[in-house]
Amino acid sequence: MAERNWANRTLWTGDNLDIMRGMNSHSVDLIYLDPPFNSNSDYQAPLGTPAEGAEFKDTWTLDDLDVAWVGLIAEEEPPIARLLDTAGLTHSKGMQSYLTMMAVRLLEMRRLLSPNGSIYLHCDPTASHYLKALMDAIFGRTNFRNEITWYYYNKLAPGTRIFGRSFDQLLFYAFGDYTFHPQREPRDAPVRQLVRERVDGVLKNKRDADGNLIYRTVDDKKVDAVWRIPAIQPAAKDYIGFPTQKHIRLLERVISASSNPGDTLLDPFCGCATALVAAESLDREWVGIDISPKAAELVNVRLQQTMGNLFHNRLVTNRTDHLHRTDIDAPKNYRQHKHVLFGEQEGRCNGCRTAFEFRHFEVDHVVPSARGGSNHISNLQLLCGSCNRIKGDRPQQFLLAELRRRDLFDDGQFAT
Repeated sequence: MAERNWANRTLWTGDNLDIMRGMNSHSVDLIYLDPPFNSNSDYQAPLGTPAEGAEFKDTWTLDDLDVAWVGLIAEEEPPIARLLDTAGLTHSKGMQSYLTMMAVRLLEMRRLLSPNGSIYLHCDPTASHYLKALMDAIFGRTNFRNEITWYYYNKLAPGTRIFGRSFDQLLFYAFGDYTFHPQREPRDAPVRQLVRERVDGVLKNKRDADGNLIYRTVDDKKVDAVWRIPAIQPAAKDYIGFPTQKHIRLLERVISASSNPGDTLLDPFCGCATALVAAESLDREWVGIDISPKAAELVNVRLQQTMGNLFHNRLVTNRTDHLHRTDIDAPKNYRQHKHVLFGEQEGRCNGCRTAFEFRHFEVDHVVPSARGGSNHISNLQLLCGSCNRIKGDRPQQFLLAELRRRDLFDDGQFAT
């Protein structure tokens, strides 16, 4: 794994995209993320709980996006850009906006994972099918390992004309010779199984000296892709009231299965820090990020609850600054004028209004520089090659008039 440029037990407060962009490549072994689900709901912790004051919205529109993200994806990942456009057409602009927010972050997570790393994306049926397609595009469909169903049997959602929704999903992807330790869990009741042995390379039933088959009693089994783990309830001793708090057993299973002691976990939406607490108890190193300052408080509260008073706050480093990568000479410019303009124009030429791929656009001055136009982004636009040739070094008004004359543009509507 590459050298990392932060300390173990570090928690950042801030936008995880900005912070991840400052982290060195291939510097984490395992990523678990429990991001917003696009639930169109607002969440707030109950009064009187340790998480009081924690709140976040899970509603997404185009206004929630940095339009430069749209252009960046269109330039670097055209297939993903098409997938996002399709989500906007088949579902809604809200889903397209949500997936765009997720895509730019997942691309950074792909860079951060070690060549043999694993990632678990926690989601629910609201967007799981769209997220699966997005994960296939970013991490590679051949690196898909499981769609895990977390069945929280003790928290049945009401429903009068549907079956109760009582499960989430975890999308599990892994690279190369990834770490995987099969997990075991108790059976509902012990079972008798034949004892098998290999003889001359052939697996056979084992017998005793009298030729009788030998049985054994088995009271556990390998864990499959349906995880029967309860949801955390207010009566639980580690319940702190965070709106989306997960049971620690869920995170312990993820971490135990897909990492070794000493490996590094990243949780970029760490919330109330369940993954970080589980990592600490399992002797893993960790780094967490959350946009809410409340997370920095909760991680210390929960670690102290779990580890006792010997775990002092000094062991956790709380940071609000932005990292600077040490594995490259110069940071990449993620917010170029062309990226912003592509997002603002929604991928359409500002002349004929036809949609094109990012590579087909040219940056042009609305008022030509020869006529006093500035190089400020407010005087810049993207045109397709044809419109740019028609416009030449003349003002934008000439181009629009010429397109109308040629019947290629009609009062701001799409070309016919």
